[in-house]
Amino acid sequence: MTAEATTDGPTAEDARGVVLNDVWEQQVRWWDAAFGVIVALTAAALVLEGTRGVPLLVALGALAAIVVAYLLWGARAARTRERRLAVAYLVVLVIGTGVAVSQAGIATFLMFIAFAQVWMLLESIRQGVIGCVALTVSVTTGIVAAYGFDADVVLDVVPQMFVTLLFAVALGLWFHLAMRRAEEHARLLDELRAAQAELARTNHEAGVVAERERLAREIHDTLAQGFTSVVMQAQAATAALDLGDDAAVRERLHLVEDTARDNLAEARALVAAFAPVALQDASLPQALRRLTERFALETEQVVSFEADGVGALPPATEVVLLRAAQEALTNVRRHARAMTVGVRLAQADGSVTLTVADDGEGFGPDVDDGFGLAGMRDRVRSVGGTLLVESGIGTGTTLRARVPVEDATQGVAG
Repeated sequence: MTAEATTDGPTAEDARGVVLNDVWEQQVRWWDAAFGVIVALTAAALVLEGTRGVPLLVALGALAAIVVAYLLWGARAARTRERRLAVAYLVVLVIGTGVAVSQAGIATFLMFIAFAQVWMLLESIRQGVIGCVALTVSVTTGIVAAYGFDADVVLDVVPQMFVTLLFAVALGLWFHLAMRRAEEHARLLDELRAAQAELARTNHEAGVVAERERLAREIHDTLAQGFTSVVMQAQAATAALDLGDDAAVRERLHLVEDTARDNLAEARALVAAFAPVALQDASLPQALRRLTERFALETEQVVSFEADGVGALPPATEVVLLRAAQEALTNVRRHARAMTVGVRLAQADGSVTLTVADDGEGFGPDVDDGFGLAGMRDRVRSVGGTLLVESGIGTGTTLRARVPVEDATQGVAG
């Protein structure tokens, strides 16, 4: 099976070129309109001024040559910015303007568009000045030719055309600067759009990653723990069945059923993005009491629970502390081999603290956090809290999750 070659999508450079081309295309349309208007007005002026016979035909022929050259080369050069086409058109424009002026002075009206097109098509300042000089020389020659190359006419026309040249160069420099600013503006606008698109993409990816991490923690803290309990109770039921203890089997199966029902409810709540099922109809102390009572039934360990001065808590804080308690008890079940477990919830001095302590085997300082403990730290940190785990080999483990809360009227909930 062979892999087919694929073409890459548009790059940022391609997108920038599209933006710049769009801006340039809009400007060129205005130049097309201006060119058409100036040529039409010049032709009308030639007729209305009274130019007749051969001079009129020559002047109109020069205008026609300019129009044809613009349609063939000038308009394309304005859009593609191809230098060869631009030079070819400007040669016809310069010569044609000079010829038209030599037949009728009113044809100098063409200079309004001719100087502008020189700057638009050549773009370079140096080449623009050269083009303006060439156009000025052509028009001056045409005017002088119309009067038979009289010396007095030369002395009169040359200073005027020199002033015109200076004005055209100054106007061209302003035009050149305006065009460059327009392109720079388009470039900056494109870079801004690209940056916004990249930021949106990054935020989307970060949101996706965060949501995946959240779902992973939720599944680990709820469904995975529930399934662990189901497996352990099923194993205990199997052992009781081998011993012929029907009452114990029945009790374990009831626990399996209850845990499975809770897991099903947690799964539905997870899909619907609701609060944990245990907190939907109970306060945090009540949910923790139920959690410890079930844990005691499932593990046959001595489990104590107490709540001290705990009032109403923000929903986010309740969720974090409930999940922390669930993860801590799961770790006790899996690793501690403890005989007794104590769970305490206390609120004082602007914070609420959950403490889960066991008398199990403990672990040394070189043990890294697993996924559950790392997720617990992230949860606690997300609400501005801290998580402390103290343990030693043979001395048990104590976990303390402390979360700041605003002081409020506190009513003890048990």
